[in-house]
Amino acid sequence: MNYKYVHTNFNVFDLEKSLKFYEEAIGLKEARRIEAEDGSFIIVYLEDGSGTGQLELTWLRDREEPYDLGDEEFHICYVTDDYAASLKHHQEMGVVEFVNEEMGIYFILDPDGYWVEIVPQ
Repeated sequence: MNYKYVHTNFNVFDLEKSLKFYEEAIGLKEARRIEAEDGSFIIVYLEDGSGTGQLELTWLRDREEPYDLGDEEFHICYVTDDYAASLKHHQEMGVVEFVNEEMGIYFILDPDGYWVEIVPQ
């Protein structure tokens, strides 16, 4: 059997805020969208153009409070071809949550509290 990575899903409280964050922070663009006829949910698939998989953002109309992410022990990871410029950009955005200088990586925090790891190429 063979498997191919397709997507990772994050449920989000404010879809527009999350879409803006992922475009500004990582350069992800909307690839497609699914909207329930009754307006109960919207699913947006974002991609970076590499063809390696998508980030699926799911918004639920009836959600009234932010999601509980537990101990935040999970994250997604992106590689950058310019680590210093990327770190500076994310610092200017005010989204850097943790820098591990020893490992040469850092994490940014999205609007819902999901961690995104950034590593050099």
